[in-house]
Amino acid sequence: MPLTFAEASQSSLPVIVLETSALEDWRDDQPQRVRNWLTSSRFTAALGQVLMVPSDTGEPHCALIGYGSASTRKRGRFALAASVQKLPEGCYHLQQGVPVADLDEQALGWLLAGYSFEKYRTQAQPSRQLAVQLKAPEGVDAARLEVIAAGETLTRDLVNTPACDMGPEQLEAACHHLAGRFGAQMSVIAGEALLEQNLPLIHAVGRAASHEPRLIDMRWGTRGPTVTLVGKGVCFDTGGLNLKPGNSMGLMKKDMGGAANALGLAQMIMALDLPLRLRVLIPAVENAVSGNAFRPQDILTSRKGLTVEVNNTDAEGRLVLADALALGDEQSPDLMISMATLTGAARVAVGPDLAPFYTDNDALAQVLSISGAKVADPVWRMPFWDPYEPLIEPGVADLDNAPAGGFAGSITAALFLRRFVEQAKDYVHFDIYSWQRTAAPGRSKGGLGQGPRALLEALPELLAL
Repeated sequence: MPLTFAEASQSSLPVIVLETSALEDWRDDQPQRVRNWLTSSRFTAALGQVLMVPSDTGEPHCALIGYGSASTRKRGRFALAASVQKLPEGCYHLQQGVPVADLDEQALGWLLAGYSFEKYRTQAQPSRQLAVQLKAPEGVDAARLEVIAAGETLTRDLVNTPACDMGPEQLEAACHHLAGRFGAQMSVIAGEALLEQNLPLIHAVGRAASHEPRLIDMRWGTRGPTVTLVGKGVCFDTGGLNLKPGNSMGLMKKDMGGAANALGLAQMIMALDLPLRLRVLIPAVENAVSGNAFRPQDILTSRKGLTVEVNNTDAEGRLVLADALALGDEQSPDLMISMATLTGAARVAVGPDLAPFYTDNDALAQVLSISGAKVADPVWRMPFWDPYEPLIEPGVADLDNAPAGGFAGSITAALFLRRFVEQAKDYVHFDIYSWQRTAAPGRSKGGLGQGPRALLEALPELLAL
C-alpha cells in the first residue's frame, strides 16, 4: 500500500509539538481547563508522549506530541514517528513546534511509520497508514518524500520476502516490473550463458542451486552523467560447502539486501526523472550445496582475468560482485556504487544502524556524510587501507576471497572489490546490514534501506565533483 500524505482537502486535527523546555510557556497561554487537563494527564512533553486535548464540549481539539530535548532526539531518528502508533484514528496536520530544519525528516518518518509487511498474514490487520494520516506540512516537497517512501517500501518488501518466493527468478521478475514502470531497458544473462559471456564467478557461485544464476542489467535515461549501481543479489546463502551454522543462516533471505537497496535507489532516481544515465547490475544467485558446488581451494578466473583462490565458499558475495563490477567498469561510468550485505565484520565495526562506505575521493566522502546526516540516513566512511593489500594476495593466485587471520574483514573485502574497478571516475562501496532487528520509530522490524536516501540527496553534488 503506498505511503502517501492525506489530501489537503481532508478535515484534520492540529498537532502541536512541544519540547520539554517549551511546555510551561505553552501551558501558561491556555485556558484553565486545558491547564488542568495537562496536570491531571501528567503530560511532560517527553519524547514520543502523546496527549489528546478535548474541546470544551468534549470533542478532540488537538493532539500534543512530546519532542523531548535536543539531546534526547540525538539518540534516535524520526522522533514524531514514535507517536503515530499512539494517536487515535484520524487525519492530522502539524500546526506548530517542529523546527523547519526537521520538517522533512519528521514528515518522512511519519510516512514510514505506516509501513507493514502483510503479504503472508492470513487474517487482515488494520492499517495504521490509513488510520493515522498526516497532511503534508507546509514547506516540504511532498512529492519527493512520497517517492522516497515508495523506494524504501520496495527495498523493505524485497528483503522481507522469504527465499522460497524471492529466488533469482523472482528477483529478475521484480526488476522487469520496475523497468516496465519507468520505460527502462533490461537484459538478463542466465545459466551456461554466463560462461559464454565471460561472467564465470557469478556462474561458479550459483551453479549448485536448482535456480539458475543470472546477471540482471537494467538501463534508463539518455542524458547527463553515467551512474552504475551494482547490488549483491544472493537470494539465499547457505555458506556453500563452508556451511553456515543454523543461527547464522537464519537471516540469509536478506543476503540480497544490496540488490534491494540498489533497486530502491533506482526507483527513486527514475521516479524523480533525474538527469542522469542509470545502469543497474545485479548478480542474482543462490549459494547452495550440491555435487557441483564450488570448493575451498578452487582457483577461479574472473571476467577481468584476475584469478581468485577460494579459501571460504561463504565469502561468495565479493565473487559475484567482482564480475558485475568488472562489467560495469568497462563503460567507464562517472560514478559506480556497489551495495552489499557483505561482511559481519562491518557490523562488529559500526553496529547495525550505521552504513559504512568506502571511497578514495575525500570530497565525495564528505558530501555523502553530510547528506546522510541531513536526511536521517546515517553513513560512516571506512578506509580503503592500502597497507592491507597484501592480505588479499594469497601467492598461488592473484587474489584471496577470504584472508586468514580474522582482522579488518570489511576493509579487505572492500579492497578485493576495488581491484575490479579501474576505469570508473569514482567508486563507492557500501557494506550494509539492511535489517532492523527490533522495531524503532519509522522502522518496523525486518528489511531496511541503508544508504539510498543519503546517495539520492548527494547525487547532484557528487556528479559535479
